[in-house]
Amino acid sequence: MSAAMNWSSDAEASLKEIPFVVRPIIRRRIESMAREAGLDGVDLAFYEQAKERFGRK
Repeated sequence: MSAAMNWSSDAEASLKEIPFVVRPIIRRRIESMAREAGLDGVDLAFYEQAKERFGRK
């Protein structure tokens, strides 16, 4: 299993704006994208980039 992903407090706060029903799915997708990018955490800048990518699909 992969290690827990660290989230900055501002990224975590932004995630809480997502409806709770889909929040776990979004969290997993963003964490997966962060791991693919070689990151061990999610900051607000990465969160915003990931959210933008969701909008393009």
